[in-house]
Amino acid sequence: MSKPLMINPRCRGGLSTQVRGFTLVEMVTVVIILGILVLGVSSFLLFGTRIFIDSTSVEQVMSQSRFAIERMTRDIRNAVPNSIRVANGMSNDGSAWQCLEMMPITSSASYITVPLLPLPAANTATVMQGSDGALLTENQFLLIYPLSPADVYTSADGTSGKLFAIKKVTNSATTNATDIEFERAIQFSESSPRQRYFGINGAVSYCFEGITAELSLLKRYSGYGFNHAVQRGPDDIETVVVKGVLMAENVVNTISTNNPMAYTPGTLQNNAMVHLNPLFDVQGQSLQYHHQVQVINVP
Repeated sequence: MSKPLMINPRCRGGLSTQVRGFTLVEMVTVVIILGILVLGVSSFLLFGTRIFIDSTSVEQVMSQSRFAIERMTRDIRNAVPNSIRVANGMSNDGSAWQCLEMMPITSSASYITVPLLPLPAANTATVMQGSDGALLTENQFLLIYPLSPADVYTSADGTSGKLFAIKKVTNSATTNATDIEFERAIQFSESSPRQRYFGINGAVSYCFEGITAELSLLKRYSGYGFNHAVQRGPDDIETVVVKGVLMAENVVNTISTNNPMAYTPGTLQNNAMVHLNPLFDVQGQSLQYHHQVQVINVP
């Protein structure tokens, strides 16, 4: 005997069905929980990204500053003795600058015969070739016994001096000597106690240049010659050569009151010393170097 069909009066079709779904309270609760999870995950990702960006910026400035200090150190240690000089000034736009100028050694060894006072003037000389393989060339100058920057940066237009242009060189493969010919008959005014000569052909400058009242950068200049009795600033250098090579940024030394460089000339007891004290700023953090470079070359 079949059972009678039960009719649910709440169903429109009159048939019994089971209805499943979410209530409004449940949906709101899920949305709130998902929002909290998304906010937490996004905050974690943003925090990690910010840490990565900050650490990358700090590492970039530290790497850049280390490179600049190391490059300056190498150039200073290869400088002609008593050729280093430091000057401060103001650019055409009113910003302060400080420049360190030096004369790199291109070749150096001992001389054999040169026209030295009181010997008569001559237009030839004979020197030994450098042990490092660096040879004198026609585009260089021969320098003997420099005792001050004036001996390096002042041209010897007469017959007597310490710096003269080389006209021609002849290198000997058998005697390890070099014969030099000058443009005219000349005399070197003083002899070196160690009979040492220096071959040079151009100066190098490192300049801290202010771009704002609180921020400056470091540039390296080369290829502008060197026969200038008065040390040049960035504006004067850039009129004769291309723009300087950027070495470092984010320097915050107040150049007019807190110089990033200082120079102590040598004495009979001590070699010359260059003091590098640049102050860098990145992401609100300060990094200052206190680096001393000894000028090891002597006349």
